[in-house]
Amino acid sequence: MDQDIKRIALKAAQEGGAILREYFGRVKSVEHKGEIDLVTEADHESEARIVSIIRAAYPAHRILAEETGDSGTVSSFKWIIDPLDGTTNYAHGYPCFCISIAVEHDGQIRYGVIYDPLREELFTAEKGCGAFLNGHPIKVSTTQALNNSLLCTGFPYNVRQDMDSNLSNFRSFLMKSQAIRRDGSAALDLCYTAAGRFDGFWEQQLRPWDVAAGSLIVSEAGGSVSTYRGKPFSIYDTEIVASNGIIHEQMLAVLRG
Repeated sequence: MDQDIKRIALKAAQEGGAILREYFGRVKSVEHKGEIDLVTEADHESEARIVSIIRAAYPAHRILAEETGDSGTVSSFKWIIDPLDGTTNYAHGYPCFCISIAVEHDGQIRYGVIYDPLREELFTAEKGCGAFLNGHPIKVSTTQALNNSLLCTGFPYNVRQDMDSNLSNFRSFLMKSQAIRRDGSAALDLCYTAAGRFDGFWEQQLRPWDVAAGSLIVSEAGGSVSTYRGKPFSIYDTEIVASNGIIHEQMLAVLRG
């Protein structure tokens, strides 16, 4: 991956993160995209800043961002942006959120950046070059058994309309793992899996900007990423299983019911 592209991705993530830090605890405007799906002025300002940095450097590149959608530009490069993953947490002052930026080239995710501006944790990965936290290599855990695993998951925004959405899987994993966490940021959940803080993660009804950078970071940290059926993962799939690799088949067995 071109060094300038990586530099721009890092600059965009850090400047977007500065906006999130500035607004954190002082959010005044909260809009509802759905019954429980929120967006704040911080989402909008962070995205505007990130997009402006990318456009200034690469005006011909395509951009897919959560709040403004797909630019529709014809290009072999596509930037996939979540300006604030964990908006509900953010709006309530719960300090678990991040910025996620991925660069797709010729249909493959080649570079990913996820930035937690409060903890100042910067997770990065380049295809074929490993995964890093603040410049230091990270690896997935070595936990051998699902029974000893700390897992994480999330629930979709339509959970009130589809009450079985992930609840049966949650119950099954609750009985077969050591514990489960539900932190409200899929991008950070994937990073924590990559760093060995979690042993596995699963979720459904996600969007490309939720998983594009994080899925690469897990893979480059030595983990496994797939669909619930064990097929190769695409960021355009709506379900994901990520793990340290060792417990992956055990997780898939639970998801198969």
